[in-house]
Amino acid sequence: MSAPALSSGSRHLRPGSAAAGSAAPIWVGQIDGRGPIPAVSVDERFSAARLLVTVDGVPVGQVDVPLSGGEAAAEVVQAAIHDQLGRPLDGCPSPLPRVTRPITVVIATRGRPQSLDRCVRGVLRSEHSELRVLVVENDPQDDRTAAAVRRLADPRVAYVCERHRGASGARNRGLTEAMAHGAEFVAFLDDDVEVDPTWAGRMVAALSEPGVAGVCGPVLAARLDTPAQLTAEQALGWQKGFARRRFSLAEPPPDSAVFPFSPGLFGVGANLAVNAAVAGGLGGFDAALGPGTSARGGEDCEFMIRLVLAGYVLSYEPSAYVWHHHRPSYEELDEQLHGYAVGLGGLLTKIMVDPVGRSAALRRVPAALRRLRQIQSREAAADVPGASRLGRLRALASGPPAYLRARRAVRRKGGLTPPLLSPGGRSVRP
Repeated sequence: MSAPALSSGSRHLRPGSAAAGSAAPIWVGQIDGRGPIPAVSVDERFSAARLLVTVDGVPVGQVDVPLSGGEAAAEVVQAAIHDQLGRPLDGCPSPLPRVTRPITVVIATRGRPQSLDRCVRGVLRSEHSELRVLVVENDPQDDRTAAAVRRLADPRVAYVCERHRGASGARNRGLTEAMAHGAEFVAFLDDDVEVDPTWAGRMVAALSEPGVAGVCGPVLAARLDTPAQLTAEQALGWQKGFARRRFSLAEPPPDSAVFPFSPGLFGVGANLAVNAAVAGGLGGFDAALGPGTSARGGEDCEFMIRLVLAGYVLSYEPSAYVWHHHRPSYEELDEQLHGYAVGLGGLLTKIMVDPVGRSAALRRVPAALRRLRQIQSREAAADVPGASRLGRLRALASGPPAYLRARRAVRRKGGLTPPLLSPGGRSVRP
């Protein structure tokens, strides 16, 4: 196997056409589409390989390659690229120009020092030198996370303790700390991702584009060693493709009848960067949504919807990709999907209690119901053991009271939940 052309790091990937119906683990790698195409030779337990194909460092797609005894000849790999991408690689998007402006990376975490250590070390290997990392520990249970940060012994990394529970509160604390140090750009990562070495620089370049206030990038499965991880890749629906996109009220996308109330269209909060002043002006994340609250999720979708409603441009940059470590067991996956369903109910509740959101959302009810059925069908097709459509509907129905409880709790502590449409923001089109 040619290391410069084909690499995997610590990753393994999602099922696709080459492994439909198979529960065998799938190997994950990355290949330069313009370099010599190598053969694949990995452990024989892998039934297929999923390869991220890049051109000049920019992803153009992923291909599934069937393996026999853990091997595939170079000709088989080449045929998979030709058949599955279906287009010449010469017409790929150009890399973004290099921009040297600094960025602060905020990683909210709680009680997962090993995962955090892997995430931070990946960020520190970035080719972009102008960066700072803020580890914000949320309601710490012990000192393991602080100790892990100390062991890094890197002046670019700082530890912040946020006593209030909730990932949104931790991200907001990170945003506040970053802005106090004069940060112009702030990126948010989940602690269970690994970034590509080019990630930070490409986030900076994308945020430097005129009019752009927020950027999301691809979140790719890092390991697919277990049946649960294979199932997660289908159930989560995090793959948003490899085309550059811009989302704004001035240019509504043709593929979403519920825009801008489009959970999942923009990307996910595991890989999000923002203009700090804009994010701060919008009130940051809603502390009544997200992990650590009774609402359990929805905070990233709500923030991105609010960003677009305020008249800003949110972009999707395929070259700023990260690798996500999916939950390895079905029990963990089921719990994650349950939380997402509760969070979706909470998000919909916030939209409906907001006068602007309610007026616009009611006109989109038929399309929203169709979208909800699509999400339910995707999860049902993934066939998570022990899960049921009725259970997900119950979780969704529990979202409204959960969000309202969380909002009251935030306000009792003297906090604020930012309105869906900020003062001076632009109203959504009918």
